[in-house]
Amino acid sequence: MVDDVTRQIDARLAELREEMSRLEKARAALTGGSAPTRRASSGRPRRRSSNGSGTGRRGRPKGSGTRARQALEIVQSQPGITIPELADKMGIKQNYLYRVMPTLAGEGQVTKKDKGWHPVAS
Repeated sequence: MVDDVTRQIDARLAELREEMSRLEKARAALTGGSAPTRRASSGRPRRRSSNGSGTGRRGRPKGSGTRARQALEIVQSQPGITIPELADKMGIKQNYLYRVMPTLAGEGQVTKKDKGWHPVAS
């Protein structure tokens, strides 16, 4: 009896691990590979990166895309533009820009005044 229940529990845990793996891959595809803030441990050691970079990131290098550049060009041509307006103009979802714009601000390329984004005078 106990052995049967243990086997059922083990089988269900295997199913859940597989589902978790699929969900993590789907989440990474939607968010550009960002990791969740908290991850349940599977009890297995993590694999090391084989890409040689040592960063642990997969996919293209951070900042190598053109979306930030495109957003910056739009902000320069339309100072005061909001993220919803920017997302609509770029044809992308707003949540992506809520990550991109603070990065551009941290690099000193844009600044936020009220609800709009403005280029930093060089």
